[in-house]
Amino acid sequence: MRIVFAGTPDPAVPSLARLLASERHEVVAVVTRPDAVAGRGRKVTRSPIGQLADEHGIEVLTPARASDPDFLARLTELAPDCCPVVAYGALLPRPVLDVPKYGWVNLHFSLLPAWRGAAPVQAAIAAGDEMTGASAFLLEEGLDTGPVFGVMTERIRPDDTAGVLLGRLADSGAQLLESVLDGIEDGALTPVPQPAEGVSHASKITVEAARIRWDQPALAVDRLVRAVTPAPGAWTQVGDLRLKVGPVTPVEAALLDQALEPGQFLVRKDGCYVGTATTPVRLSHVQPQGKKAMAAADWARGARLDPEVRAL
Repeated sequence: MRIVFAGTPDPAVPSLARLLASERHEVVAVVTRPDAVAGRGRKVTRSPIGQLADEHGIEVLTPARASDPDFLARLTELAPDCCPVVAYGALLPRPVLDVPKYGWVNLHFSLLPAWRGAAPVQAAIAAGDEMTGASAFLLEEGLDTGPVFGVMTERIRPDDTAGVLLGRLADSGAQLLESVLDGIEDGALTPVPQPAEGVSHASKITVEAARIRWDQPALAVDRLVRAVTPAPGAWTQVGDLRLKVGPVTPVEAALLDQALEPGQFLVRKDGCYVGTATTPVRLSHVQPQGKKAMAAADWARGARLDPEVRAL
């Protein structure tokens, strides 16, 4: 099939790479978000999908809005049979959805109808789900509501961060997407409507939502930190200092010499601990604002925290 691939960030790269290597499908162009300022140098940077397309000499379309008439005209000229989508980052209007013969097939990193929306992997970890996966479905104007061609499942491990889990899903999801496109071309697949039950939504994680609430149970703190790692990153306020916090480990209170109030620090030779609403957690590493990440115990010793200071 003639394919126009739509995607933007790193998790979309395995899918595009797999389709570029396919002997059955021809990627004639990619659609990605416009080049954006990124990094400490604030340089204008091509998206990961745009970079991969450039390396293969593939035409790159970067409409500011998917409703741009010039974009619709060029897409129509390309005459794709199907348009696979992985984390493109923009809603597509009906005229654009109608261009490809077989429609737009979206790879979404959840078991739909669970966790529709922008941050399904983060939401699954924060909720304590034991299983997740990816779904390949026919894109509609609604948010992740279209009928599903196929799914794959993935167990969420106790130490998974969103970044690690998304990496696994991106790789296995690429295989699913290619298989679905093969099945569509062969006429062997018919999409199945999503059930009305089990719908949940996963909004984009804001910086404020990534702030740790130490008055929550240790298990909830652990899940939140893993869910927002690496981006936007969990954080807390310690006096006047904003501190980014890496993954934590809940520990039995009996292992410590004292009970800790929510947000209270305890620094020992074996690590740095913070109290929660239940048992304490041991911090792995932290990153003070404007500085590099470091071992939490090293930071705490250097900071010489006042015993009355609490993380908030």
